[in-house]
Amino acid sequence: MSTDTSGIDPLLALRAPQDPACDVFLTGTVFLDIIFTGLDSAPVRGTESWARGMGSSPGGVANMATALARLGLRTSLAAAFGDDHYGEYCWDALEQGEGIDLSMSRTVPGWHSPVTVSMAYEGERTMVSHGHEAPAPSAVPGQATTDQATTEPNPAFPQCPPRARAAIASLVPGRGEPWVAAAARHGALIFADVGWDESGRWDLDALPDLAHCEAFLPNAEEAMRYTRTDCPRAAAHALAERVPLAVVTLGAEGAYAVDGRTGAAAQVPAIEVEALDPTGAGDVFVAGFVTGTLADWPLADRLAFAGLTAALSVQEFGGSLSAPGWAEIAAWWQRIRTCESQHPTALERYAFLEELLPATARAWPLRRAVPTIGFRQ
Repeated sequence: MSTDTSGIDPLLALRAPQDPACDVFLTGTVFLDIIFTGLDSAPVRGTESWARGMGSSPGGVANMATALARLGLRTSLAAAFGDDHYGEYCWDALEQGEGIDLSMSRTVPGWHSPVTVSMAYEGERTMVSHGHEAPAPSAVPGQATTDQATTEPNPAFPQCPPRARAAIASLVPGRGEPWVAAAARHGALIFADVGWDESGRWDLDALPDLAHCEAFLPNAEEAMRYTRTDCPRAAAHALAERVPLAVVTLGAEGAYAVDGRTGAAAQVPAIEVEALDPTGAGDVFVAGFVTGTLADWPLADRLAFAGLTAALSVQEFGGSLSAPGWAEIAAWWQRIRTCESQHPTALERYAFLEELLPATARAWPLRRAVPTIGFRQ
């Protein structure tokens, strides 16, 4: 086998001439992320804190788009980009650097890029963000209002998404996105996560797009609140009555999933790693699970792969920069097989990687991209 991992296509055996050109479509807000790591504690009011590490990269929905593309999926992103230097950098990093299709994205004159500053310490992160809603395509820059942003569909893209194998949505209580139903009608499998319900209602019926979902992937707290249960596993079974696949992330305990069609359940423990920056780990987990699902892997293998990609991501800077590709996965697999203390059962859990990865890989650890906006040539 070749030692080159850059061209690995997890869907190669399943592709046919009539398939859509796009594997996964997604939309959302792209941020410029500035990440500080190596803080000994939370910043203290009235003092100056120095971080031992710092990085910059596209963030927001770019985290998941990059994770998907690095796993070999043909990814299409619809987003608004500012016409400032930040927006230009993010566009170039995603299109030229990651090979993401931005044909449904647009640059908005006079609109500045949203920015997030993230501080990682004690295994957690604190973020400060600034940005304004992108105006609708027909609107004059600067005239979009807060009321418009909360009542109108997402203005970042046309309401007819491209034909795709899958699409990823972020559900918002009380609001449906027309593109989700359109994508489902055209045959896309819809994977969705959800954010914190600020209203406190935690009503599944307030998530209209849930009806179109193939898989729903909340964290344990969200799942228990939505299902009125006190156990994440019970919550997953309750959610499986509403969606074909319910996946509940359990933090340090891994993840638990239930197939609502068959009743089968699977749980895979998390991989213990020393986390540098948890930014984007949830997005990387979803990307790994989508990859395994589209490749038609067994449920437990999908969970294991998603957990592995998330674990590899938290050992690096930033959300999009830290998303692992097949080179990182191959290097990790080669390394753990040579560890004398590695338990055979743990190795067996990831044996399915053997058929995907080359016989040899680059040495661990790998040198990653420099996390900065760039040096002049």
